[in-house]
Amino acid sequence: MSIFELTALVLTISAVLGFINQRFFKLPTTIGIMLISLGFSLVLVLLGQFVPSIAKGASTIVNQIDFREALLDVMLSYLLFAGALHVNLMDLAKQRRIIALMATIGVVVSTFLIGGFVWLLLPVFGIEVKFLYCLLFGSLISPTDPVAVLGIMKKAGVNKELETKITGESLFNDGIGVVVFLAILGIATGEHHLSAGHIAHLFAVEALGGVIFGVILGGIGYYMLKTINNYQIEVLITLAMVTGGYALALAIHVSGPLAMVVAGLMIGNQGRALAMSDQTRKHLDLFWELVDEILNALLFALIGLELIVVAQGFQGSWFFIGILSIIIVLLCRFVAVSIPVYSLKPFRKFSEGAVRMLTWGGLRGGISIALALALPKDMGETRDLFLTMTYFVVIFSIAAQGLTVGRLYQSFGKSEKAVE
Repeated sequence: MSIFELTALVLTISAVLGFINQRFFKLPTTIGIMLISLGFSLVLVLLGQFVPSIAKGASTIVNQIDFREALLDVMLSYLLFAGALHVNLMDLAKQRRIIALMATIGVVVSTFLIGGFVWLLLPVFGIEVKFLYCLLFGSLISPTDPVAVLGIMKKAGVNKELETKITGESLFNDGIGVVVFLAILGIATGEHHLSAGHIAHLFAVEALGGVIFGVILGGIGYYMLKTINNYQIEVLITLAMVTGGYALALAIHVSGPLAMVVAGLMIGNQGRALAMSDQTRKHLDLFWELVDEILNALLFALIGLELIVVAQGFQGSWFFIGILSIIIVLLCRFVAVSIPVYSLKPFRKFSEGAVRMLTWGGLRGGISIALALALPKDMGETRDLFLTMTYFVVIFSIAAQGLTVGRLYQSFGKSEKAVE
């Protein structure tokens, strides 16, 4: 199938799934579309047991969709910019310490804890995997997903402080997580030697370079928006910032995700307040809200359809490994969140439910699946196992945690402000 035909197919499936959800189930759009898509994929997989041609045809079509490229190289830039566009910079600044610690130290701690537990777990099932490979799994599953978080936090009814912490962390830790993943991947594949210098260089080029590039990109966009008053062209400028800026970030090997977050924060705050008319603000918000909703629908439909790929070569013992992976990831998230929270307790107040809310609100999503799909194919069966484990964690995270995070917050009582 051509790219146009694949795009048309995914768009059509997403629209139909969205209609079914709104007509019959009325779940949050992203969760509803993903669950219905999972059900559809599961039916195809089961039918394939009796009619192999059905499974083969579905698998052939889904395998033509490069999920990793579709998310990391196409959708992610727009979704991050749209999300950052509506984050208040002052609110973010108030939570800067906890966000910075969770997005950096939290990711590293989680990576090593998850990697260590998985390394100890797999031999119980007769599976021997190198420790570095287990760290790779830890690095790809540790970052919380900004796409999943932003879409679900809006409807969870949590207070502004908690929403800012979880959203801010998710916007920044995926960029850090990708750097950690690339560093471990380079060492595991023998492309780089383990050295503090190499890791520091990678961090400086990718992470700090992405932030600096985002500031430059946002500054150019701000100047252009301020010097004209034509909402059609101003919307086009923001679209060009994201598309051209992300492409250039990839070309010069800096973190595109971090660049889009920084540029989105600048345009959404200084740009919104000082460089736009009321008419431009209205149209810009409507445009990016629509882009956000459409791409979210496409992404979560794709997550559901990827079940067809994950089901290939699935082994019975992997089901139990997947369940245990969910428990390991949640426990390690709890520890990784506890460290920054308790280290800051002498300087600021946190309520009793802070760690639990931040743990349960740390959703995993498409980025983890995309990184799992980026694992080298010469890892063989280990790659398929890690993809299956990732899928278990992501589905549980979005469906179970996403649907209940609001209720958990309510159980602490709004008056207590679950996280201050």
